[in-house]
Order: sequence, then structure tokens, then C-alpha cells
Amino acid sequence: MTFTFQSKHDHSSCIDKALTDAVLICKERGQRFTKIRQLVLELVWQSHRPLGAYELLPAIKAAGFNSAPPTVYRALEFLQEQGLVHRISSLNAYIGCSHPGHQCSSCFLICEKCQLAVELESAKLATAIADLTRDMGFSVQREHLEIVGHCPNCQSSTGTDNRKENV
Repeated sequence: MTFTFQSKHDHSSCIDKALTDAVLICKERGQRFTKIRQLVLELVWQSHRPLGAYELLPAIKAAGFNSAPPTVYRALEFLQEQGLVHRISSLNAYIGCSHPGHQCSSCFLICEKCQLAVELESAKLATAIADLTRDMGFSVQREHLEIVGHCPNCQSSTGTDNRKENV
């Protein structure tokens, strides 16, 4: 599933795929995909904007779950450990992984106007980073790259509110 910056997008197919992938990955690994974990994953996939744990709390509470921050953080930590979500460090927020179950580098294009984020998968970039770090004798433990700019929608916007409602 590859998402690009689009003005309109049906998130239900993204949510369905994410949930199907999560069930399979958890089953293969002998992990429990609990109702709270499922809900948090669904909420993360409702848009392609990174969401912070505190942004998820009202929906968690409305669904009848314990809405204490540790509950949400535990679910997010589990989803991150299983490779189902990524943490966007600069925003202290989470976004769904578009390639769950695969070992991939975390590289994101983040629009600073509308807050959309797209996971970038590039063999060329991964190879370049691996080559450069190897040449420097550096042992990579984690790889996370965030590229901030303006998406095509926001570049072409002329209004004062550049957010797209149906993204």
C-alpha cells in the first residue's frame, strides 16, 4: 500500500489493510491483538497525519476504554514493536506503517502546512545510507529520517487555510 499526497483519499481501505496485516503479524508472532490495540491502530490510520497519544484519548474514552495516557502509550508501544506504526520523533506522534512486517528504514516526507506524512521507501536511499555509514565504520542501530516541506496540495493552495479536509 503506497500513499501519495492526494487531495482526496478513502482511508477505509488503508484501515482494512492495516487491520488485516496486524492480525496476521500478531498471529505469526504469537502476540495478542487486543481490542484496545485494534482501536488505536484504526485511529492512527484514520488519516495520514501523525497523531500524538493525547489526540487519541477522546476516542479511546468514547469507545469505553480506560483513557489514561499509559493505556494509549502501551498500545502504541506494542504496535511500534510489531512494526505496525512508526513514531515521528520531531512531532512526538505516530503514523501507520505502510509496509508492516518488513524490515524498513523510517523515512518520512512531512508537510509542515497540512501535517500529512508519507512513508518513503527507496532502495537507492537505503543503499546510500548503508554505504555511507559502513564507509565511516558506523554501526546503525536505528534509522529515522524526517524530511519537512510542502506537499503538492499545499504548494498549489492560495487560501489562508491550507489544510485539506478529505485527505
